[in-house]
Amino acid sequence: MLDLVLDHIERNKDRSLDLLKEFLSIPSVSTKPEHRPDMQRCAEWLSGQFRAAGMTPQIMPTGGHPVVVARNEFKPGRPTILFYGHYDVQPPEPLELWKSPPFQPDVRKDENGFDAVFARGAVDDKGQVWCHVEALRGWHKCAGAPVNVIALIEGEEEIGSENLEKFIASHKQELKADLCVISYTGQFARGVPAITYGLRGLVYEEVFLTGPGYDLHSGSYGGAVPNPANVLCEILGSLHDRDGKVNIPGFYDDVEPLNAKERALWTKLPFDENEFREQLNLESLSGETGQTTLQRIWARPTLDVNGITTGYQGHGAKTVIPAKASAKVSMRLVPRQNPEKIRAAFEAAVRSRCPKNVQVKFETHGLAEAVIVPIDNPATRLAGQALEVGFGKPPMFVRGGGTIPVVGTIKKELGIDSLLVGFGLPDDRVHSPNEKFDLHSFHAGTRTAAALYDRLSRL
Repeated sequence: MLDLVLDHIERNKDRSLDLLKEFLSIPSVSTKPEHRPDMQRCAEWLSGQFRAAGMTPQIMPTGGHPVVVARNEFKPGRPTILFYGHYDVQPPEPLELWKSPPFQPDVRKDENGFDAVFARGAVDDKGQVWCHVEALRGWHKCAGAPVNVIALIEGEEEIGSENLEKFIASHKQELKADLCVISYTGQFARGVPAITYGLRGLVYEEVFLTGPGYDLHSGSYGGAVPNPANVLCEILGSLHDRDGKVNIPGFYDDVEPLNAKERALWTKLPFDENEFREQLNLESLSGETGQTTLQRIWARPTLDVNGITTGYQGHGAKTVIPAKASAKVSMRLVPRQNPEKIRAAFEAAVRSRCPKNVQVKFETHGLAEAVIVPIDNPATRLAGQALEVGFGKPPMFVRGGGTIPVVGTIKKELGIDSLLVGFGLPDDRVHSPNEKFDLHSFHAGTRTAAALYDRLSRL
């Protein structure tokens, strides 16, 4: 029966791409209030597509943007698979760096000469969600999916999924499943499909410093009063030592060194450090001394300044000592690190380095634990078979440097593991201008999703 589904998918590739472009044209930017109507419109559009795939959809309210939940006919005696994705996207700015408008999907060659669809959300996560919708449509047209499927597509992933945990906790019975499938990761490289078995956690803090009660003339007051911008820069500069390690007491207390098994696994990956560097237009790489690039981005914790706001930033000059300064700082965590403990250590370090005549406050934007998914289990082996059907090659096993908080939420609230099977490429420019989804990867991902539901019926 899978062969019939794959044939249906192949014959409808052009229609599938056209519908993906419709999906991508909806500016579902969750962080901007002016896009709230677009969020609702996107949820309704997606709901209609699930209905066309033979599923029963619901648009369910949360404290923010709605969740789309769709399910096929439940049949006892077969596995139930929860598929998670999100329909919201990052803001597209800076707009001037896009070669085509971010919400006018454009199919063209990428920098390497491969066909891709360019748009905000192309691979994160609308394109990958669409692979599963089309796979389920293919099963519906041919025979019906061989597993019970519950699709959970949220609208707030890009703003921290702040309402999702509460939603899942209050709908445990409706979302009860044997396994969760998430296509939000990617291939290791072009032609190297992958299953992601580890993700880093996250602490995201915003720091606010306040000095004088109002902005001051830098000539009249400079040298006699605290400058929050200067203080902030000094504190931020102190957060790393000369070896690239995070300079916060207790930060590494719970970090375990990479084990020999994983070291051996990673040496088999076709990773070229020079190629990695050249793709980023860098003369050299940097980071923690004594660690390889893959270890730095997969197995070591980090701290990065994501944004700084202070003083006059308009055209020309304004000689001012700003009254306030702020910075957004994210810390990626590895297994065993506790987000609450790291947040407390970060805040304590900043407070201790801030002079007494400058006030400091914090706001937390995200906390998530790191995740390790077992490799040696039936679901992972079956997913490997599905990727081989879709891409023609068995997958490699990789960790990811990013964070998918819902993996921990699903484990905590529903008690099930997540299978991380994604289809994007490292150069898809996630969160950046000119985001894309390689068309070969898109179609191979759709075939993989179809095969995955077939293989997981054997659990």
